[in-house]
Amino acid sequence: MVNEIVLNETTIKVNKYDEEKEGHLHKISVEFNVTSEDYHDITTLLYKGTFDVKVPARDLSFRASIQQYSTSFTNLYIKGQVGEFKLQLLEVKE
Repeated sequence: MVNEIVLNETTIKVNKYDEEKEGHLHKISVEFNVTSEDYHDITTLLYKGTFDVKVPARDLSFRASIQQYSTSFTNLYIKGQVGEFKLQLLEVKE
């Protein structure tokens, strides 16, 4: 079972993980919670758009870009809030 992924050396604990192939490319979909304390760091990371992805439980590493991204909140700067983020990443060949 996958409990975490790593994006550019940032470990993210995931609540849900799905993996599939699109052609020969890896595609993963994850859902994870973000607290108001971590909101700025996570959104700054996600704005980069393309990442070195690692899935330690699957011994999987690849470069990927965001295909879909959504969150249950748009402003988690209010202390004590927790938002659910959904992220779909597709492997890119460089």
